[in-house]
Amino acid sequence: MKKFLVAMALTVAIAAPAAASAATVTNRDDEAHTLIVSEGGEQVELSIGPGESIEICPTGCFVTMPNGDREVLTGTERLEIEASRGKIF
Repeated sequence: MKKFLVAMALTVAIAAPAAASAATVTNRDDEAHTLIVSEGGEQVELSIGPGESIEICPTGCFVTMPNGDREVLTGTERLEIEASRGKIF
């Protein structure tokens, strides 16, 4: 029983950080922008207001930026929008 509990604790410890990661998007512009996020066969438009930060794509996705550029995110990046262009860190 003790081995089972140790194995379960290790499984949870390993899985928890992976589930908690997501890409962070910050809009540095003075106007709202819309991103098109394609994830798991679904496509969603997300609006992000000026100065706002949101988390997206915990399992990876494709993102179409306000200027039409398209990027692949794995769920761990920091994306900043400035002058309608996305920059990944």
